[in-house]
Amino acid sequence: MFHLIFGIPWLVVVIRFIQPLPWLWSAKVVWAILILLASQYHLFSRLSSGSVFSPEFPRPLIIAFNVLFGTIVLLAVFQIALDLISLVIMPFKGHFPSVPAILRYVIGGVALCLSAYGVSQAVRVPPLKDIEIPIAGLPPEFDGYRLVQLTDLHISRLFPARWTKEVVAKTNALDADLIVITGDFIDGSVENRREDVAPLAGLRARDGVFSIPGNHEYFFAYHEWMRHLGTLNMTMLPNTHAVLARGDARIVVAGVTDLSADEHGAPAPDLDKAIQGAPADAPVILLDHQPMLARKAADSGVALQLSGHTHGGMILGLDRLVARANNGFVSGRYKIGDMTLYVNNGTALWPGFALRLGVLAELTRITLRATADGAGR
Repeated sequence: MFHLIFGIPWLVVVIRFIQPLPWLWSAKVVWAILILLASQYHLFSRLSSGSVFSPEFPRPLIIAFNVLFGTIVLLAVFQIALDLISLVIMPFKGHFPSVPAILRYVIGGVALCLSAYGVSQAVRVPPLKDIEIPIAGLPPEFDGYRLVQLTDLHISRLFPARWTKEVVAKTNALDADLIVITGDFIDGSVENRREDVAPLAGLRARDGVFSIPGNHEYFFAYHEWMRHLGTLNMTMLPNTHAVLARGDARIVVAGVTDLSADEHGAPAPDLDKAIQGAPADAPVILLDHQPMLARKAADSGVALQLSGHTHGGMILGLDRLVARANNGFVSGRYKIGDMTLYVNNGTALWPGFALRLGVLAELTRITLRATADGAGR
């Protein structure tokens, strides 16, 4: 069913875009077969590794697949839009208007160029995004505290060791007090990704590196990945917390497992357990891969929740649909009662649809600020 769904854009392109072109039927058949192969990228990924989430091909081939698959999807969208416009015009013309071949060539060229650009934006090391977040009750000793959030790294054949090393170097250059990683480290097994994730052990911050799993860790032997990630100079926080101190002042960094954990026989997210025993007067920073339960976190007294998962929607316009699937949260800062939720667009994204148009990836430095009156702004 998964592969049939991804065949729908191919069907639209073949019937509504290629078929009306003034080509020989043999040429149309050849192109239909070529784009059929591109549309089944995820099937080939499954054949290469047993999972649609882990294409085990050379990186240039994965990039080419993404460009072609993105072109098919965009072209299908453009063709549907063109047909809708034609339906509006039809009553005035008395018949369904014919579309000049040159217009179809232009639309095809635009779809290809947009897809290539979108993939190039997706696979690069992300730019730095600097934000300040006021925290109610933040001790003065932590005013100006700098943390870097990485999320949705999706380390894979598309985002290999070389890319990981560049992200680590750029992160370390920020001289952060704390680094947090809010899930989706990988796409692939420990055996396939061991060398690609190894550079993460080089991350450095004064108070260390704290992390939680995302949903993709559960697709590839969750317990094995949790053990391996724990060897990479980071502290995993599955339904637990750590207390950070500056003299007598303290803040709490808590983490929960992912919402998909229960489906894989692993411990479900448990916020109450995560903050149990935490100092009552210390602001809580919660790491939760998915933003869906942010209102519950706010009701539990969390000061700041850091999430990812949505990739910011990846494409402008698509972000509205992604928001609806995540209780309205998709990208950036949200105020929920006294709590701030920050949904990071992601450091990378799933190699099965690596396309960014109008939604940038980010390497995010967050500076915490104490509020003058002890309340959030």
